Amino acid sequence: MSRIGKLPVVIPAGVEVAISENNFVTVKGPKGSLEKQMPTQMTIKQEGNEVIVSRPNDLKQMKELHGLTRSLIHNMVVGVTEGYQKVLEINGVGYRAAKQGSKLVLSLGYSHPVEMEDPAGIESVVEGTNKITVKGIDKELVGQYAAEIRFKRPPEPYKGKGIKYADEVILRKVGKTGK
Repeated sequence: MSRIGKLPVVIPAGVEVAISENNFVTVKGPKGSLEKQMPTQMTIKQEGNEVIVSRPNDLKQMKELHGLTRSLIHNMVVGVTEGYQKVLEINGVGYRAAKQGSKLVLSLGYSHPVEMEDPAGIESVVEGTNKITVKGIDKELVGQYAAEIRFKRPPEPYKGKGIKYADEVILRKVGKTGK
């Protein structure tokens, strides 16, 4: 049995979970509402304040889908109660970030400022000029938008200039040595 899949998803107070036909799961909570189509091979049942996912057989693909389905439902429940956030740091002389309405404007050493529009349901907050926090209730969208911001100028290994995650460790390389 899948170690993650067999764990029940506990539904906290103030959260509603609705499972409709073809495993379409809707989770409503204090921060908002999320809906997702789950794999139809899995059996999803709500018993009291828990959601239990079970699989039809022990084929490798079913084992994989079992843990995935449970994790997706758990991420939805955590998203509508607590939300998700990723923190990015900008390192480098002259590199900075600013907000203009719902646009994130990045100065990253290019000949032009890079403008990025916040996706629906995602909010980016600039603290100072070199710290960006991406917040939202959908874990997948928060991670994707943070990755797109980082992609505009990934950190380089010599001086560490660029955009990196706050908890990311950059492996540094030794530069040239002169004679």
